[in-house]
Amino acid sequence: MPSFSLFLYTLVFPLISGTARLFSPFFTKLRTFFEVRNGVFRELEKKIGALSSSAYRVWIHAASVGEFEQARPIIASLKAKRSDIIFFVSFFSDSGYNARLNFPAAAVFYLPIDTANNAKRLVSLLKPDVLLLMRYDFWPNHLVEAKKFGTKLILAAAVLQENSPYFNPILKRFYRSIFSLFDWIFTASPNDMIAFKEKFMCRQTETAGDPRFDQVLMRSKNFSDKVESLKPFFRNRTVLVAGSVWEKDVKLILSSWQELEEQPALILVPHQVHPEHTATLCGELQNRSIAFTMVSALNDSFDPDRQVLVIDQTGYLAELYAIASLAYVGGGFGVNVHNTLEPAVYGIPVVFGPNFHNSPEAEALVAVGGAEVIYNQATLSAALNVLVTVSVERRKRGLLAKKFVTDRSGATEKIADNIVSMLH
Repeated sequence: MPSFSLFLYTLVFPLISGTARLFSPFFTKLRTFFEVRNGVFRELEKKIGALSSSAYRVWIHAASVGEFEQARPIIASLKAKRSDIIFFVSFFSDSGYNARLNFPAAAVFYLPIDTANNAKRLVSLLKPDVLLLMRYDFWPNHLVEAKKFGTKLILAAAVLQENSPYFNPILKRFYRSIFSLFDWIFTASPNDMIAFKEKFMCRQTETAGDPRFDQVLMRSKNFSDKVESLKPFFRNRTVLVAGSVWEKDVKLILSSWQELEEQPALILVPHQVHPEHTATLCGELQNRSIAFTMVSALNDSFDPDRQVLVIDQTGYLAELYAIASLAYVGGGFGVNVHNTLEPAVYGIPVVFGPNFHNSPEAEALVAVGGAEVIYNQATLSAALNVLVTVSVERRKRGLLAKKFVTDRSGATEKIADNIVSMLH
């Protein structure tokens, strides 16, 4: 039976969502949130109607694209183990949905608004044998309804950071009720497992690790034609790839890079490959009289000793680190540093700004010596000078970064094996 806190949520949430819908015409993001969910059930009915009723059904829910990337290696492993599984993928965010709407699944869709009626309707359509929820994004009505249907609920890559709202005295009982719905919880670290067991009484918990480590390892073994075509330009050169950079990152990088006596070849990738961001980046280069070439206009005349390469097309960054000697990852002077595992897997040292504490892997990468935190232009210049000129130190830190990733692989098989054991 659902706890009182979940029962109260079921009563209150329709009022909250109804009020939000009422005000949605005045707020673009809120309006979009409701608009994209129009017709979800109609589309699902079309796609699901022709599916085999005898096949096993696994529903994966991810808040956005980052969480879905954690699920990708698990899906691949499940496909290899069982060819009779039908997959459904739901997203909360429009960025996640838009990025992966063509993923090969029976249906990729927006999670409907979390009312009891929507949850009943969705579960009756999907008829899932297993619901795999990645990391977080708990919508109680959907979880409760899936549980009632007999679906096995699995939470994977779960984390409980110290300052998390889960520990708020007012919310703690509510989240304990939610966590108790899961048949199994796979945590990202031993500390997370201890927290689930001791703070929330979740005995059905074990440490598996983070599947993103398996995902970046898997991806590092394959290269697109785009990146392959760049390799000849940068062969036998020291290369700095600055990925997911914001305006503050760009200013710091260019100032430090211009100061270096021994300048590495430089590749800049804005945090969003969008004309507006690309124009801002190029304007900064022009103001500093730095020659550059856009990857969209690249030809045989490009010379990385004289020109910075600006990536103005999608589909490069994750594999681009394969041609780097060192990496700067942006976002650390904003809300939070971006993906640090993508460069680390290639065995190169990583530097980033001071705002990284919402990223457990970035914190751990610093702790093992594979990454360095910079705070201003002076510390960045010092870090780059060492990493560019002292090849022994660069290789040492790069090996530590690679070991950090490989030592934490293996979560995928644990989780996939558990799911297969539940399909009977």
